[in-house]
Amino acid sequence: MSNYAALFEDEEDIFGGSPKSKFMDVVFNANNDIVRQELAAFIEKAATMELMLEKYVGEDIDGAVKQYYFEHQDACDTKAKSLYVEIMGAILSQSE
Repeated sequence: MSNYAALFEDEEDIFGGSPKSKFMDVVFNANNDIVRQELAAFIEKAATMELMLEKYVGEDIDGAVKQYYFEHQDACDTKAKSLYVEIMGAILSQSE
């Protein structure tokens, strides 16, 4: 996945708000079918990653994720922002 970290140097100026707030704007205003398609693809990907984590971490995925986040909070926050921008871009590139 792409890393959009350079866009977050001044989080409140990009797109007139944070990546999360602009993502929410896009999700609630874009073509409903496109949003459903992108969210379904994201859930399928998350389900696959959870199964992979179960294989390598065991049943306590939530605990492992929380521990990893605690140890790598800045990188996780930057990645989350990148995912907001990536999914928003996928939705907007398919919009009418």
